[in-house]
Amino acid sequence: MKFTEEHEWLLVEDDLVVVGITAHAAEQLGDVVFVELPDAGTEVSKDDEVVVIESVKAASDILAPLDGEIVEVNEAIVEDPGKVNEDPEGDAWFFKMKIEDMSELDDLMDEAAYKKFIS
Repeated sequence: MKFTEEHEWLLVEDDLVVVGITAHAAEQLGDVVFVELPDAGTEVSKDDEVVVIESVKAASDILAPLDGEIVEVNEAIVEDPGKVNEDPEGDAWFFKMKIEDMSELDDLMDEAAYKKFIS
């Protein structure tokens, strides 16, 4: 698993990258009450705003961690946004994307670096 400074996690599954937010981010947000996901087929560039997430504390945007195409979204978290708090680094992933250059993942933090980053 790789991590961004925006508190996203990325997991490679075959030729796709699964993206979600970290447990730390979910904890900071508080109870998530609304999630708006992009449409499958959307082309994104790194740092594009792709997800809107609202909690009882705040609203924030989730940015595209890399250039690529959104190929699948997790409708379960739209129907039940609380899943983001229950399992942020598992079943509550946000989207899967096909990225142009898998080597871009090498620039992201591993788990040890991320833990140091948030401490």
